[in-house]
Amino acid sequence: MASLIDFANPTRFMRLSGTLLPWMTGAAMLLLALGFYLAWFVAPADYQQGETIRIMFVHVPAAWLALMFYTMMAVSGLGTLVWRHPLADVAQKAAAPIGACFALICLLTGAFWGKPMWGTYWVWDARLTSVLVLFLIYLGIIALWRALDDSARAGRAVAILTLVGFVNVPIIKFSVDWWNTLHQPASVFRAGGPTIHPSMLWPLLILALGFTLLGLGLHLVAMRAEIMRRRVRTLTILEAERLDRLAAQALPV
Repeated sequence: MASLIDFANPTRFMRLSGTLLPWMTGAAMLLLALGFYLAWFVAPADYQQGETIRIMFVHVPAAWLALMFYTMMAVSGLGTLVWRHPLADVAQKAAAPIGACFALICLLTGAFWGKPMWGTYWVWDARLTSVLVLFLIYLGIIALWRALDDSARAGRAVAILTLVGFVNVPIIKFSVDWWNTLHQPASVFRAGGPTIHPSMLWPLLILALGFTLLGLGLHLVAMRAEIMRRRVRTLTILEAERLDRLAAQALPV
């Protein structure tokens, strides 16, 4: 039986991910189609918020995934610094742009939702501010990756920055409990059970699962692209070294 470390081998990962990707993509498309149908045509309008409640079906999954991808990056950072996992920095680099996109979607949809509800697109609310900080951390991580040419050095530097920034994740999660904010407390994952009516809860969960599979599929694609990029770079360096040796041998003594 193959161990987990066997699948950390880039060749095995490429083979396994190539098999999983079509199934993940198909499942994501089906779930998203079903979820959006239920959200737009079956779920009722809210008695207070009206049709604007439908923004929730994109806003909430985007918020969850922004936190999920940053958590994945923190775990990958530990893999880079502690366990020297062969693909940890690849996973971390691939996750950063995806997490940043979900954080941006969360901020934009939150602004569109906040305007009719709060009368403004933005307030310096604890939840909004901490999510904005998360987005800026994502951008800083992406910039740090691009600033360093050596992938090993970049991986270690980014891992440290990611782990330091992870303190913001529990702040985002518990900000509505620690401070007075405009955001409502947790209404899905809570000790007393969800407070959302099933007619809205099920489309939300289906869309969350669909977006999750979509995000993970994009993550696999990005990891495969990064592995190929590194292979091409390695082959280019080896070829350049071979040509240098041939040129040196051709020089007259």
